[in-house]
Amino acid sequence: MALFYKEVGNMKTLLINKKNFFLKNVLSYLLFLGPALIFYITFLLIPVIVGMGYSLTDWNGLNPNYNFVGLENFIEAVTEDKHFLNSIFFTMKYVVVIVVLQNVIALLFAALICSRCRTKSFFKVMYFMPNMISLIIGSYVWQFIFKKVTWEIADKTIFTFLGQAWLGNPNMAFWAIVIVSLWTGVGYTTIIYIAAIEGVPQALKEASWIDGAGKVVTFFRITLPMIMYAITINLFLTLNGAFKNFDQIYGLTGGGPGRATQVMSLNIYEEAFSNFFRYGYANAKAIILFLFVLIVTLIQIRMTKRKEVNG
Repeated sequence: MALFYKEVGNMKTLLINKKNFFLKNVLSYLLFLGPALIFYITFLLIPVIVGMGYSLTDWNGLNPNYNFVGLENFIEAVTEDKHFLNSIFFTMKYVVVIVVLQNVIALLFAALICSRCRTKSFFKVMYFMPNMISLIIGSYVWQFIFKKVTWEIADKTIFTFLGQAWLGNPNMAFWAIVIVSLWTGVGYTTIIYIAAIEGVPQALKEASWIDGAGKVVTFFRITLPMIMYAITINLFLTLNGAFKNFDQIYGLTGGGPGRATQVMSLNIYEEAFSNFFRYGYANAKAIILFLFVLIVTLIQIRMTKRKEVNG
């Protein structure tokens, strides 16, 4: 009987120690995550939930009174609002071009940089420097370049093709936006690819070279499959960034000429604040944009994760 009570006492002590250990860890996690969690809930989660509520109303953002309209805002956005539909098509076109070009160029740069030991640090800094400049300031700088500098270069050199209305022609304005977006985004994407490539064991590459494979074959057969996790991350980041791009396009073209380069985020801003003050309607459009981003990124992650496992 004494042995039984002793075992019970030991179990109670063990349970108390586990409970204290659990509480101590929970408190430490809350201490570190608490401030970030408060900011996340206050400035992101709550506004999203409130915005979902406003998307079902006709609120103009100014008048305290508004009416419940149900799904009328969503129906109008996808069936009657031609400007919003055009912005969807332009956004999808922009997203596809940026995601493909940015990742291909960044992967190429990363492979070239990793093959150069002496100048590696210099090129890392050079490619990353555009990320140190504010996006809106960089857009205004490029606006000046497209309006003034390119014409001077075309006039005084043999590069006459630069003398075009980069921001006045809808087709050229699209490529102007792509150039600026690549200038800003390639560096960050390159750094992630460099870190992934440098993490590939050198022994595997050397074994491939000994077997007679060249550097190109080694890259596609050994390096590329082993950095699929980095491709997953970069595709996710570039997809999200391209869908939500606002400040670059706002600073460079303002959605013009006309509305030829208006992305979904810019159309939502115009609807809510610029001209019409249809805040409830703008929130409905924002939810549609959110659903676009969510669906596309989920498909992307599922596809690339499958390749990652196979690799």
